[in-house]
Amino acid sequence: MAETRWLSEDEQRTWRAFLTAMRLLTDQLDRELQREADMPHTYYEILVALSEAPGRTLRMNELADVCQSSRSRLSHAVSRLEEAGWVRREACPTDKRGALAVMTDEGFAAIEAAAPGHVEGVRRHVFDVLTPAQVEQLGEISAAIRDGLLRSG
Repeated sequence: MAETRWLSEDEQRTWRAFLTAMRLLTDQLDRELQREADMPHTYYEILVALSEAPGRTLRMNELADVCQSSRSRLSHAVSRLEEAGWVRREACPTDKRGALAVMTDEGFAAIEAAAPGHVEGVRRHVFDVLTPAQVEQLGEISAAIRDGLLRSG
């Protein structure tokens, strides 16, 4: 069995700061979307993915992949979005087992109404507190972590 490669004090401090920042940011953005648009961040992400898809339509499994969600969690969220009238499910014409998630006009209106406040929150909580050099570094660091995870997953 390989020996554990413990984090140094600097690595531990960096890891904890990163983890805390991500949790605080996610929680803050979720609270703001709930307060301003009556929508959790998870639903916002689903609506964004559908709004950017051709015909505002994605297969459910593709939507789960785009949203980095389990299929069961996504299915539950889409059910809630259907209740709100923002999404509807349709049978996939090319695969009897598949289902499509389709953004309704009401869903598009909801995302259009929520987006300005959300973008302002992202700007205020992330970009306004960083220098241009830090923004560039954050992009490079985030891409390196993402790419490493995608390769190992």
